[in-house]
Amino acid sequence: MVVWTNGCFDVLHRGHLEMLEYAKSLGDYLVVGVDDDERVNNSKGDHRPYNNLKDRMYMLESIGCVDEVVWFGTDSELRTKILLTDAETIVVGSDYKDKEVIGSDLVKKVVFFDRVKGYSTTKILERNDLCI
Repeated sequence: MVVWTNGCFDVLHRGHLEMLEYAKSLGDYLVVGVDDDERVNNSKGDHRPYNNLKDRMYMLESIGCVDEVVWFGTDSELRTKILLTDAETIVVGSDYKDKEVIGSDLVKKVVFFDRVKGYSTTKILERNDLCI
């Protein structure tokens, strides 16, 4: 079974890794969608992304539980990528419980992953004065 998850993955941290491992445990094949640089910039602000798309994808491709990494720039492209994978499950952070999960109508199940307390790319960048 194919599992899908997506995000910015701008600065990888333990929370990302635990979520990816959890997502992989739900199926046989894990596809990770990555927001392109323009999309991250529009959603996170002028100083983001910290790492460009090529580097973010390379990092994700290097993680053992990740089987495939694809990128998207729009909601429409995101939906298309999910469709092309034949994913049956989408894994998203628990902060999306009350929000629209793009592509939820394309899969059998949406699973919410409880975020790992204390881990946030934005907070890491702010703490290190890299995003100011």
